Amino acid sequence: MSVPDGQARHRARAAALQMLYQCEVGRAGAHESIVTYWAAENADAELGEGLREFANRLVRGTLDRRDEIDAMLTNHAQNWRVERMNVIDRLVLRLAVFEMLTETDTPSKVIINEAIELARSFSGDAAVGFVNGVLDAVRKELRRS
Repeated sequence: MSVPDGQARHRARAAALQMLYQCEVGRAGAHESIVTYWAAENADAELGEGLREFANRLVRGTLDRRDEIDAMLTNHAQNWRVERMNVIDRLVLRLAVFEMLTETDTPSKVIINEAIELARSFSGDAAVGFVNGVLDAVRKELRRS
């Protein structure tokens, strides 16, 4: 059974978020988190190698550019310091900003919608407006459509 591309990319982003969570909370490095995640019994076996590499690239890149991304978030998350944000909200924002910076073939609207869905699934409805507002401001700064 084949998974539609959009749904599969969403699942790859969700996997990346879970790996980033392991890095953040478990103080693991990117390599350790990636290996541990894909070796786990609950890893998404239906994701092909290309989508796994997409998820891994999101993890590595988000961590590599964390300082740059956090500076952007600080500029646009009014009255919120990045380190005081809910962990999941912070990781969703970092992941989406990294994707906006690097995945130029993916429209910002898609990236923001994906981030909103991740926030809704992993954090709750209260995070949706916050994530949407911050990412829309970042999108404008980056002059992305």
